This record gives sequence, C-alpha cells and structure tokens, in this order.
Amino acid sequence: MPLINFGSIMNFAEEIENQDMSFYQAAAGNPACVAMKALFEQFAKDCKKNVQNAQRTRRENVTEMILEGIEGFYRAPFIEKSEDGSSMDVDAVMETAKRLENRAIRYYQESSEKMKALSEVSRALKTMGKKHAAHLKKIEAL
Repeated sequence: MPLINFGSIMNFAEEIENQDMSFYQAAAGNPACVAMKALFEQFAKDCKKNVQNAQRTRRENVTEMILEGIEGFYRAPFIEKSEDGSSMDVDAVMETAKRLENRAIRYYQESSEKMKALSEVSRALKTMGKKHAAHLKKIEAL
C-alpha cells in the first residue's frame, strides 16, 4: 500500500510507534529481561512521546497535508511482524529490538526526504528517527 500524502506518512509513523511501544512494554515485563526493564520502559515512553509528536505535527500542518502529494513511497519495506516480547528469551528480545529500531530509523530517514518540501514536518520526522538511533546505540552497547 502506497504512502501517498502527509497524512498517510504520519498515520504510519503512529503505527510504527504503537507497535514498538507494545513490544517494549511486553519486554519490560519479561522475567528474562529483568536487567533491562528500566531501559525498555524508557523506550516505551519515548515511543509514546513520538506518537504525541506525530499527532501534534499532523494537527499543526493540516493545511499542507492536502497540498503535498507523495509518489513512490510504500509501507511494505517497513512492515514488521508484531511480536510478543513477554515470552522471548533475551537474545530474541534484543534481535527483535534491533530490527524494530533499524526499521524505524529507515522509515524516518526516507519519509523525511519525501517530506523535505515541508521543512517543519521533515524536521519532526528526523527528530523521531534520531530517538530511534539513540535507542539502537544503547541496545548495541549491551
């Protein structure tokens, strides 16, 4: 399914953040990941903030959403299977977290490029991507 305009890009950003938030909340409750509970709780909070940021950006730029069409941008490369982090072993949680963070980074980089005509929107998408890059750095440091 193509992402054809500003609204669809922001809606999909929310989907990504909600999926990541659910995974991190489940991983925080996973007994195998007790040592990383605080980290995963923080990641879930960051995802919630990103949802709010996406919603705010959409509200503040609502007039532009009608004007700016997007071509050649699809959801398919960014679709990840939803996984339950509460029952995985530590290695599986970490691999899934890396995969989700890499997906988010790629999405925000590509979507910010597609939205570069709307500098405020592009900047918001880049900011969300930077948060995920910081998450990935922390995961890789473990």
